[in-house]
Amino acid sequence: MQDLLFRLQPASETGLQAQLREKLVAAILDGHVPKDERLPSSRQLAKALGISRNTVTLAYQSLIDDGFLVSRERSGTFVSPDIGTAAARQDLNGEHRSGAGDAERTIDWRHRLRVQPSAQENIAKPRDWRRHPYPFIYGQVDHGLFPIAEWRDCTRRALGRQWLDGWTADHHAFDDEMLIEQIRTRLLPRRGIMARENEILVTLGAQHALYLIASLLTRRETTVGIEDPGYPDTRNIFALRSSRLVNLPVDDEGMVISSALGECDIVCATPSHHAPTTVTMPEHRRFNLLQKAVTHDFLVVEDDYEFETNFISAPSPALKSLDRDGRVIYVGSLSKTLFPGLRLGFLVGDPELVREARALRRLMVRHPPNLNQRTAAHFIALGHHDSMLMRLRRAYGRRWEAIRAAMETHLPDFRVMPSNGGSSIWVEGPPELDTTALARSTLDLGVVIEPGEIYFNEEPRPRNHFRLGFSSIASEDIAEGISRIAQCVTR
Repeated sequence: MQDLLFRLQPASETGLQAQLREKLVAAILDGHVPKDERLPSSRQLAKALGISRNTVTLAYQSLIDDGFLVSRERSGTFVSPDIGTAAARQDLNGEHRSGAGDAERTIDWRHRLRVQPSAQENIAKPRDWRRHPYPFIYGQVDHGLFPIAEWRDCTRRALGRQWLDGWTADHHAFDDEMLIEQIRTRLLPRRGIMARENEILVTLGAQHALYLIASLLTRRETTVGIEDPGYPDTRNIFALRSSRLVNLPVDDEGMVISSALGECDIVCATPSHHAPTTVTMPEHRRFNLLQKAVTHDFLVVEDDYEFETNFISAPSPALKSLDRDGRVIYVGSLSKTLFPGLRLGFLVGDPELVREARALRRLMVRHPPNLNQRTAAHFIALGHHDSMLMRLRRAYGRRWEAIRAAMETHLPDFRVMPSNGGSSIWVEGPPELDTTALARSTLDLGVVIEPGEIYFNEEPRPRNHFRLGFSSIASEDIAEGISRIAQCVTR
């Protein structure tokens, strides 16, 4: 309360007592003064505002009478513990109260806004998914598998005095040298990629990399090929820039190499682990895609988002590793294997592209947080990342076996797409199944699933697919969770 700045207007037609009452009501209802908070004494507030104590006393008393405040003997005046919060936007006379930030709506924002990302359809997941006992949700971390002690140790190392300049300084457009070296020498060679320092840029996750690429390479008339089904955020990012999106069909071997590729200037692909079906593009199709890129002069954006969690077979080399013409822009993520809140990814491309992406990133965020970069660099350098990956592969392998066995038992007529690993499966149900309705039904039984309609772009969109993530559910809970899904399907 002491930190709130009140300005009263002595020359206003509204009296000082009424003005003070309105300011106090606004502060209480907007949550700036919490319930049970002690207010300054009438003498203190009168002195701070330069008004009479009697004015403050009368304002306090009127708010006590109306239930906003309570007076406690020998303790002072407090905000009532029973008062409503920001949801209550009316005073006791039933008249609308304008908050301090609610200006007269004279601006037509829809006319002013050049893009409206909020109008796009996005993936929606329950924010309280952890309270559900069977969370088949994708992209979240299992706290039991994360090496918190090792991460804490790496944070302490990064905070050491010898690294002080590394994480306190403004690096302008540059990245942490240690992290770039770890990406260059430890992560990328596993994908068959040999890159120089000036070909790598650290980003705030893979989506930040995709946004930078779209901003630099896409205009309204640029034709962009998007996998269908595919990752909705990739579709939405490029749709903000281009009005010409081409849907590229996907089968059991990933993106179909079709004549539609000839129309494209840019093609977005997830060859190693397709999103969301999890299928892997075979090598012959990858060479075919690269040959098409040369023939039709288009670029390929490779989102290699989950390559490190293959537990069935050795991961296939990245598309970028087969590229001899510099046409593939590679996007990787550390957030998928470490934890999503880290928000660290990287892109690999031609030095000229990386130079412009670096300059654009500088205008947006300058650089990702230095401390996060240095901590992640230590985590990789000390072998903790490798140990964690081995632990994840073992755990995910067990869960993958459990989920497929449970599907065969409880939903034998449903098709599970082939997969080499990862942390989810893609399920196709009977044509008449509505998985959006199914997801609402399973939630009542404590089961979180992800309807698949959002991943399709071609109309009419199929409604009988859904995604089951298993990164956040224990192996022993999987069979019961699938059983409950089957109960809802039957109903």
